[in-house]
Order: sequence, then C-alpha cells, then structure tokens
Amino acid sequence: MAFKVEIDSFGNFRDNENRVITLRGINLAADSKLPASPSTPSHVSENFFDGDNVSFVGRPFPLNEADVHLARIKSWGFNVIRYIYTWEALEHAGPGKYDDEFIQSTIAFLRKIKDCGFYVFMDPHQDVWSRFSGGSGAPMWTLYAAGLDPKAFAQTEAAVVQNTWPDPATFPRMTWATNYDRLACLTIFTMFWAGKDFAPKCIIDGQNIQDYLQCHFIDAIKYFAQQVYEGGDLGDDFILGWESINEPFRGFLGNRNLTVYPEYQKLQKYTSPTPFQAILLGAGRTLDIAVYDFGFLGAYKVGTQVVNVDGYSAWLPKDYDDSRYGWKRSPEWKLGECVWAQHGVWDPEMDSILRPDYFLDAPDGTRLDGESWAETYFIDHWNKFADTIRSVRPETMLFCQTPVLAVPPNFVELGALRSRMVFTPHFYDGLTLIRKHWSRFWNIDVIGVLRGKYWSPVFALRFGETSIRNCLRDQLKTLKYEGVESFGIGVPCLMSEIGIPYDMNEKKAYVDGDYTAQIRALDANIFALEGAKLHHTYWVYASWNSHKWGDHWNGEDLSLWSPSDVKHRISGSQYSYSLAPSDSSLMAGKQYSFSDESQITDTVGSRAIEAFSRPFPLVTVGVPQEYGFDINNAVFTMELYADEEVASKLVPSEIHVPDFHYPNGDLQVEVSSGRWELDRPNQILRWWHDGGKQTIKIIGIRGGQTMKSEKNSYGEFCAVCS
Repeated sequence: MAFKVEIDSFGNFRDNENRVITLRGINLAADSKLPASPSTPSHVSENFFDGDNVSFVGRPFPLNEADVHLARIKSWGFNVIRYIYTWEALEHAGPGKYDDEFIQSTIAFLRKIKDCGFYVFMDPHQDVWSRFSGGSGAPMWTLYAAGLDPKAFAQTEAAVVQNTWPDPATFPRMTWATNYDRLACLTIFTMFWAGKDFAPKCIIDGQNIQDYLQCHFIDAIKYFAQQVYEGGDLGDDFILGWESINEPFRGFLGNRNLTVYPEYQKLQKYTSPTPFQAILLGAGRTLDIAVYDFGFLGAYKVGTQVVNVDGYSAWLPKDYDDSRYGWKRSPEWKLGECVWAQHGVWDPEMDSILRPDYFLDAPDGTRLDGESWAETYFIDHWNKFADTIRSVRPETMLFCQTPVLAVPPNFVELGALRSRMVFTPHFYDGLTLIRKHWSRFWNIDVIGVLRGKYWSPVFALRFGETSIRNCLRDQLKTLKYEGVESFGIGVPCLMSEIGIPYDMNEKKAYVDGDYTAQIRALDANIFALEGAKLHHTYWVYASWNSHKWGDHWNGEDLSLWSPSDVKHRISGSQYSYSLAPSDSSLMAGKQYSFSDESQITDTVGSRAIEAFSRPFPLVTVGVPQEYGFDINNAVFTMELYADEEVASKLVPSEIHVPDFHYPNGDLQVEVSSGRWELDRPNQILRWWHDGGKQTIKIIGIRGGQTMKSEKNSYGEFCAVCS
C-alpha cells in the first residue's frame, strides 16, 4: 500500500492502478473517549474531577493486545479505521501542556495499524463538549476558562453526568445527549464559535474566549500532526487525512426566543429546561422543570421535577483562584455572575428576560436561524482548521463533518472548498437508538421531517420491514446528494458513524443468546448504505465492552465485539455457537461447531456478524453502479461499468468474501465475462473481466443448499447463529 490514494473528478477514491476503492471500516475505539490511567469509565465517580492528572496512554487498548484486536477487525474485511483521539488526551494538564507520552504511544499504535494493511483517518472526537459535561472531548480546564464550575453541574443540571449520578446503573438511557441543550454546552459552544460577537467581555490572556478555545484546540491538533509525520513512515499512503471536530453543535446560536424550546431541539428526555430556564438554574434559581420521555412520534411530557433545591451556581465563585492554570482574565469578566447576565441577556434582580432573541442575529445583521449559523461561524472555524492541517501536510485529505443531520453549508459559494476533501456525515436510526428496540413494523422518515417534507410527522411513518429498509436507504441517499449540492460532485461522501445498540429489549439477547433483532436492524442499515453506495465506518469497536456496562460510556452499547459474548459463546474447550430458541427456526437449540479455528477468532464475541461481515467490493476496475448482499439467501450481486483502459492492464476487481457466509470456499460464481479466483486465506475473490458493463453474482452453497434441506431460509439460520 505504498501509494497515495487519489480522488478523481467524480468523487471516487482511486488506487495506483486507477481502480476504484470502496472504504468500509470501523471507529477505533470507544475506549479512547476515556482515560486509561486512572481508568475512569463514565459510571465511576472516583478521581473523576482530577481531570488534569490523567493519561490516555493505553488507549484504545494496550499496545501488546493490538495484534489480536486488529487481526479480528481485518478478518471482517474492513479496510479503513476512523481513529479516535480527544483534545483532552493531548492537552489535559493545562493550556499548552501537551502529553508527549500519549502522542508517542499513539504513533506506535498507528504503526501497528499500518502493518495490518488499513487506511486511517484521524477524528478529534467530542460529545457534548467534554467528559465533565457528560460526554468526551475537551480538557476540564476549558470549562474553567469559560467561567463554569463543573463540580456544580449535578446540582444545577448544567450537565447531567453519569459519573456524578447517585446510582450510575440507573442513569437514564440516552440522557447524555440532552446535555447539548443544557447550560454548560449551550454556553461553551457559543463561546467557541462566536464568543467575539456574543460574549465580548470574556477576555482571557488578551484573547476573546472564542480565539482562546479555538486556537488551543487547533494548535493541539497541529502539534499532534507534526509529531505523527516527523518519523517519515506514516505518510499519505496510510493516513488518508484529518477530520474536523466531531458533531459540531450550535450552542445558543440562532435561538429565536430563549423562553421556549427551539424548533431544532428534537431530543427531550428526562428533565428538559428551556434555554432561559437553563440559564436561571445555572444562576442558582430553584425551578420546576418539565420531564419528558421519547415515544412513538417523538418526545412527550410525563411530569415535572424540582431542580437545584439548594440554590447552587454553575458559575465559578468570585474568589476562584485563576492562577491554577496561569491565565489572566479581564476585569470586565466578573466571576461569580452569570456571563449572560453580564451581557444584558437577562436581569438577575428581577429574573426576567431582557433580550430573548439575543442570539438570533450576528452583529452585522446576519440572521442565524435554521442552519445559517454554520455558514458564518462553522465555516470560519473550518477554514482555520483546514489551513492549519495543510500547513503541516499539504496533500493530506481533509475530512469535513458538518452539523449532524443538517443541510451542509454551500462550501463552493462560501469559498471554503478545498482540494482532496471528503464529506463525513453521521446517521443513526434514531427510534432504534433511543428506544433500544428494533421494530420490523414501523419507523419514521426523520430526514424528511427535518427537511419539512411532511405537514405532520404522521405522514412520515413507514410500515413494514421492506418500507422501513427503503426509507433508511432513501434518507442516506438524501444526505449524500445534499453533500454533492454543497461540495460538488468531486467530493466523496463517507458516513463516518452509523450503528445500532446491541442491548435492545432490556438486554434480552444477553440472556437467551437470540440476536435476531440486532441482525435485522444492522442488516437494514447496511442495506441502506449499499443502496446509497456510501463509504462508511461503523460505530464502534470497544475492547472493554461488557453486558453490564456496554461500551463503558453513558450506557451506550454499540460495539460490534464484546468480551462478554466471547465468554457466552465458548462451551468448554470446543468452539461453538449456542443457538437460542426461536419460533422461526427448526434448528433452535442445536449447536454448530467449526473445525477451522481461525474462523472462530473472527466470529466468537462478534455481535450480529451475520449482518456486518458480508461481501463488498474492495477495489474495482471501474465504478460500481449497484451492489448488495441478500442475507436471506447468501447472495452477493454487483454491477459495475469497467474502464476499458484499466481492464486492458489485466488487473482484477477484488471483492471481500467472508468465511462466515462462505466457509471452506463453498460458493458459486456467475460472471458476465472473464475469470475469477478465490484467495481464501485473505477472503478475497479476484475477478479479471472486460471493459464496459459487467456483472457478478456470488452464491453461498451453505445458503443455497444446506438450509434448504432443513426447510429454513439461510437468513433464519443467521438469525439464530448470533
């Protein structure tokens, strides 16, 4: 793989033989959100607030365990890794204090990944800003720099954090995401994007808080990138590029009226303050706050709850010692007072709102409603980030992640387009993710609702599994086509996060071993990815996943592999699948053992592998027009239009053909032209074919014959083999 991947004028990745590359891989790893020393998963309170004295050395897992994990991921046929790191991992000790030990350990880890034959792109991950505001990403000191007191977040609900929850095991599922609409995130994201316009009094070390935060964030990544490339062996043939900040959030920007829920706030679970109520709670007021749950058509109110009974303030006290981090705050910025009161948004004497639309317009009159905030403030940050990365590595790709599920800004019109760019949106089936339940009977066209396609959400409902699968596919197509409109046809689209929860139905599969729902949900998502012809990286791999704590982060449980499942799947000294009882299968209760131990390495502990370990094109002599895997019959089909010039070089198209679905090379292949051969050790089918329109069909004997004798479909076999 000693060549630089190119992007052609139609947005296709190309290798050195001018073949089209399809990128398919995984996020590595959820573990990287959290420190390794002291180990602080989100359900542990001990040492939580000692955020300066942590280390991420050993993330995503110990280097001496890397070979096993990477070999497993490689066996699934994946060819790209979205490598997760956090700003906190780089600069946790204080402003400008970089953790060189972590950086060197990461470089060693990247070399391991390179040796395994993966491509990589680098993700500066964040969720709801920081671990200390309920997520991951930024160092703790950034919250102190913003004048906030993270130790008071629990009482004020400026953030709802599992580490400080009285009983972490009862932390309400998916509540972490509601922190985007609580005071800490609303405040610090507003400062990060637009502090100069909306918090001009917030000056620290002679800089507005906007420049202070953005410069430290970008400078930390620049320093990291410089160290990564310094050795000379981690080049563009391996590290494809660098992604912009994960899941950028608007903060208060564009809010029409702080006293009501903004129209763009779609997730409400647990307590749900309006923006002004969040401000009042942070200022020490005791309020009765509405409580919501998430149901059939979205959020609905279930009651109220009194919050901040003891009148805590989420702002640093006036006697806070700023010398801790060595910065100097402007005298105009008064600690002990709400920063938004200091800027005239509300009156703390009367507890009344003065400017409910304070964040609606930029000082130059630009209306920030809808997604227009991104056209101004996100684009400004993107340009700084892109220029900085290119100053370190001029030819590296720039992976651009715009606000989640929003229509991207028009990069062409805004002059923000760069060469060798990749658009990296995210998508989750929200109903399945939040409710932790896969319904074959109904779902909803979320993108259609967000785009105003329907007069009422009722009209966005889809009934029946076929309709649901098609709806997921069409939503992904919409996101892809919106990218073309915003970036142009020459910018590829890679879905850098998509996945499903495995702890569905109150963790039923962990009791009876029946992963049918997970297989169907994941297969539906991958059907959508195939239908939209999207490059993608699944969320996620977590080496320390467990049935009790999931990915060890806020109750999420999306890892494709789990040590807990290894323990459940190995019976004595013999590797076997324990088939759970199922009304749909005559094989319920039987066990199927595999003689090939290498296959067990790939499968045991892998969850819903029936869905994600499937055939797909690695490189093709021409552009795939359509491709997909029929899990019910173990049949892969692909149509491509082959380049005559490339085909004449006698180089093959290569397709990953997993042992799981085609054990012992048991398959039939139908091709429109040429010849093929199976490289079974590497699970690759190579196909030499002519130019022009070409087709291939790969049929699993196991699916086509073995299961017929049992009077069951291959899909039913898969459903009980998980």
